[in-house]
Amino acid sequence: MAKRAVQERGLTIRAACAGFGISESCYRYEAKLNTENEEIADWLLRDTGSHRNWGFVLCYFYLRNVKGFGWNHMR
Repeated sequence: MAKRAVQERGLTIRAACAGFGISESCYRYEAKLNTENEEIADWLLRDTGSHRNWGFVLCYFYLRNVKGFGWNHMR
């Protein structure tokens, strides 16, 4: 909403951020797509496609213990 206010109403970034109660770093934040996330998604899709009865935990343990990936479970 702050970006929209800056573009449409001509407010400064500082004024828009103060009005909406956010920091300027939050205003400028852009998420970066990580190629590792695509690799994780690809592995999970392959595992669930070949092992239909596996849940997330079993897929995670398989990738971590059998395949040797050191990914965090929250990735």
